[in-house]
Amino acid sequence: MIVAAAENDAIGKDNKLIWHLSDDLKRFKNLTNGHHIIMGRKTFESFPKPLPNRTHVVITRQDNYKVPEGVIVVNSLEDAIDASKKDLNPFIIGGGEIYKQALLVANKIELTRVHDSFEADTFFPKIDASIWEETSNVSHSRDEKHDYDFSFLTYIRK
Repeated sequence: MIVAAAENDAIGKDNKLIWHLSDDLKRFKNLTNGHHIIMGRKTFESFPKPLPNRTHVVITRQDNYKVPEGVIVVNSLEDAIDASKKDLNPFIIGGGEIYKQALLVANKIELTRVHDSFEADTFFPKIDASIWEETSNVSHSRDEKHDYDFSFLTYIRK
């Protein structure tokens, strides 16, 4: 899984990101480039167009959901994982409900922790320290390109 979440686990509001952190977007691009990205319909619809050099797998309950050519549509997280099985490192990219389901099956979380709290309508589930071990923590201070302090954290399932 890959996510940017605030201290209060906020990840979005009105189907939009709450902040713009240049280094976080670069990290997302670098890590997901060339991989399958699994997401819910609302997350997919938040993009102006499919992201380049990634295979999009969209989970929706809607029948006959229309997507651009090359986008895979499935009805469950299990089907999304199955559709991504040729990729040794697919990424689950949201939203909130998909993250909740994926927390049960994922083996790694790439988290950008934004060191502030925000009003939101979508949240990342709590990370249970008895299940997940933090293996990397790189801090970044606020600067001219970043309005907030943030950290890149990696968690591996114990």
